[in-house]
Amino acid sequence: MDNPFMARAIQLSIDNVLSARGGPFGAVVVKEGKIVSEAANQVTSTNDPTAHAEVSAIREACQRLQAFDLQGCEIYTSCEPCPMCMGAIYWARLDRVYFANVAADAAQVGFDDSMIYRELAQDHSQRRIPMIQMMREQGLEAFRAWKNSSSKIKY
Repeated sequence: MDNPFMARAIQLSIDNVLSARGGPFGAVVVKEGKIVSEAANQVTSTNDPTAHAEVSAIREACQRLQAFDLQGCEIYTSCEPCPMCMGAIYWARLDRVYFANVAADAAQVGFDDSMIYRELAQDHSQRRIPMIQMMREQGLEAFRAWKNSSSKIKY
């Protein structure tokens, strides 16, 4: 089934490869049948490992809509989102995710996220990048302040 929003996400991914700005990934955020934002992967051109197409499109959509909540929006992405992008999608509360390629397709061309999924399933002490908890009691002070704040904006 052809879809103009998915076609645009795919075209962004192809154009991005041809321009050498980043990896073969594109994303489009849509609200009420109109494109709100679009982006392509720019990890290597910006030296930003978080500059994935989905994250960049979400950031732009939030700026344009002046909101941190993208309920009522959908995202079309040229590939099944990685763990970081899925986290951003859930935090942004997008209604739906449409994707073209699957994670296994990405892995075949060098974008393999399976290690991240395995790492997240490990105990903190068993991960490749050690995670060491410290100063929890002091850190909880920020949460207590948040809990008691009358000026917080819940999200």
